[in-house]
Amino acid sequence: MTQTVNPPAIGGADEKPVPAGHVRLTIDGVVVDAPKGELIIRAAERIGTAIPRFCDHPLLEPVGACRQCLVEVEMGGRPMPKPQASCTQTVADGMVVRTQVTSPVAEKAQRSNLEFLLLNHPLDCPICDKGGECPLQNQTLANGAADSRMHEAKRVFTKPINISTEILLDRERCVLCQRCTRFSDQIAGDQFIDLLERGSAQQIGINSAEPFQSYFSGNTIQICPVGALTSAAYRFRSRPFDLVSTPTICEHCADGCAQRTDHRSVGVTRRLAANDPEVNDEWNCDKGRFAFTYTNVGDRITRPLVRGSDGQLAPVSWTEAMAAAADGLATARDTGGVGVLTGGRLTVTDAYAYAKFTRLALRTNDIDFRARVHTPEEAEFLAARVTGVTPDTGGVTFSSLEKAPGVLLVGLEPEEESPILFLRLRKASRKNVPVFSLGAVASRGLHKMAGTLLPSAPGTEASVLQALSAEGSADAGVSDAAVRNRAGSALRSAGAVVLVGERAAEIPGLLTAVAAFVDATGAKLAWVPRRAGERGALDAGAIGNLLPGGRAVADASARLEVETAWGAPVPVRPGRDTSGILDAVGEGGLAGLLIGGLEIADLPDPAAALAAVAAAGFVVSLELRRSAVTELADVVFPVAAVAEKAGAFVNWEGRHRPFGAALAEFGTLDEGRILDTLGVEMDVDLYTQTPVAARADMGRLGVSAVRAHEVVDSSPTRPKTASFVSAGEVDKRGGRFAVASWRMALDGSRGLDGEPHLAGTAKTEVCRLSAADAARLRLVEGAAVRVTGPSGGVVTLPLAVTEMVDGVIWLPGRIRETPLIALLGATAGIGVRVAAAERTGA
Repeated sequence: MTQTVNPPAIGGADEKPVPAGHVRLTIDGVVVDAPKGELIIRAAERIGTAIPRFCDHPLLEPVGACRQCLVEVEMGGRPMPKPQASCTQTVADGMVVRTQVTSPVAEKAQRSNLEFLLLNHPLDCPICDKGGECPLQNQTLANGAADSRMHEAKRVFTKPINISTEILLDRERCVLCQRCTRFSDQIAGDQFIDLLERGSAQQIGINSAEPFQSYFSGNTIQICPVGALTSAAYRFRSRPFDLVSTPTICEHCADGCAQRTDHRSVGVTRRLAANDPEVNDEWNCDKGRFAFTYTNVGDRITRPLVRGSDGQLAPVSWTEAMAAAADGLATARDTGGVGVLTGGRLTVTDAYAYAKFTRLALRTNDIDFRARVHTPEEAEFLAARVTGVTPDTGGVTFSSLEKAPGVLLVGLEPEEESPILFLRLRKASRKNVPVFSLGAVASRGLHKMAGTLLPSAPGTEASVLQALSAEGSADAGVSDAAVRNRAGSALRSAGAVVLVGERAAEIPGLLTAVAAFVDATGAKLAWVPRRAGERGALDAGAIGNLLPGGRAVADASARLEVETAWGAPVPVRPGRDTSGILDAVGEGGLAGLLIGGLEIADLPDPAAALAAVAAAGFVVSLELRRSAVTELADVVFPVAAVAEKAGAFVNWEGRHRPFGAALAEFGTLDEGRILDTLGVEMDVDLYTQTPVAARADMGRLGVSAVRAHEVVDSSPTRPKTASFVSAGEVDKRGGRFAVASWRMALDGSRGLDGEPHLAGTAKTEVCRLSAADAARLRLVEGAAVRVTGPSGGVVTLPLAVTEMVDGVIWLPGRIRETPLIALLGATAGIGVRVAAAERTGA
């Protein structure tokens, strides 16, 4: 007999009224006001009652698959005929709910369901990767029966099966909760994994011809409640209770995802997504989850190196290396100047140390974090539109995307360049937020966001934006009038958002057009770079035209503010960008280089960059691993990896993302400490010896404060190496096509080294043409296509026929780990020749 707990009378004279949009119910004798539509399991959680569950997840749609959360429910004084699944039953006014806490019926139903789930589940907890953190294990020990009534042999499967190079499946452990399939379908949009068969033969599986190739597949391991899905890299490596966990932030892109880094004496063992509803919910991408092995691939620099009289690098003490670097940099500074290249992977305090060291010790503004193609207008755009904008000052946030009347992507492919932003945009689209992409290709990611392509060949985006900003415009560059009108209406509504990627800087005039568009429509703007440290480097002043806090170098009053805080003069002349610095070295204008946090293959022309480094009179490199740059450097300082130091990144929202040192015992130094010591050798004080000290020094400059700037017309010019072509310039023999491109998420960068399982899920390198262009060139899906660039370089790739603008060819930003511009001499909008691979001389 169920023990009845009499609920307080509802509707009494002293009772508070039910809030609007809520209902009043009783759970285990406690009166609860719950929003209409809320699930019983959530309402119970709010009063501290945890109802057992396996299939339920707050970010997934309810399915009621596991039946572990059964509770007794009464409506109108009459009990429902059988226990109900609290993860699918919504609250109702006057409802009475009894959970396992007060109902023997619910408690027995849950205990019986556990017994049913264990009929075929193996008792392999001692070797299961989930052992020690397994919900099934925990609930069985807490509430399960001590004995089993199952005497027959348990069902067995061949184990494990590879559903991708990363993910292994032990089918006999699966309880068919469908968390993995629902995540893949609802969150990632990758329907590669599903339930197969029926009845007792039902199991998780994949299409044998199509592996589970998703950038987010690792999340299925983390949310699997029973250890059926495991990681090929982590399998059998450790027990959860042997690991030390540290809250960290992902270093691979500008999303700034919260993570948990687990380590033991051998180093980092695994990474898990942390729960941060404001940024990444409970998800992260596979790159952030698995790509942490790059520090242990055998080429780690552990001691300072100095080039001796024999021309060879040799290990020396820190004192000797500091003296050699200080002397060499001072000489180079006084004889021609020193340029500083930082890349976009530094923490915000390390970027600040470089910016301050450049101005005070090297007495120049020649510093740039942008290791990529960009037009001259980008620096002014960043100064005017990006610096100082944060969530606290009304900037765009992940959460605000879900409430926007429309989102426009410009020069941005989120799935490849900002994966968690992609998931949040998919989440927004499922709430009917329209997503539009200004570009030439309707990518698979755009389709998964239910997005709409606003067709524009490279170089024509500005005109499309101009037309969209004008209400009732007759021509917005979109052939479908309904699409044009829908996009224009949504993007002119209050709260609309424009997300502009770093690739927009490849198109002359596009950033100026974006600024004009947001001014005309009132839309909010956010800049989404690819790398984790770029936004922080911008705010820290690691760019030639800006001082810390977004202060313009050319502004005398801004320089005075910095000089007052630093107690030293600041150079007046704005600095050169990355290309200008390298060109100056090659022409003999600069005598030295200071390089840190820079992957040389990120540069538009790695070979020319290395030639410039080789031509420099004195080179200092701060680096984690040996590289082509360290082999040319005169002094090399080893630096701490992200897992070995504390710091903070600033994500694309402008949100500070601090993290602690997971491997503090390794004793390596961060760049701020090294540069602070080097500064002392050169008679300047940086006050960046620790991240705390650096943050305090930055605080005196109000780095996070909003600063307004005028957009300066930099009169951008077309690249001199090649000319833009118009879409549609195709002849019948072969053709001249405009290039569209972006880098893939997994494209062989050094940050992926040492992780073969992750590399196995990289997408196949292909080129893309429209169906009309493929037919014109007599090419079929999968055919080998020969692409010849203006430099004479040639690449051959298989064809993927794609929905895209005619007269445009899409190519990966990096092919076989080499930048496209280095292979072909072409970037966005540049003309290339296209023909079947069998043809020669085209």
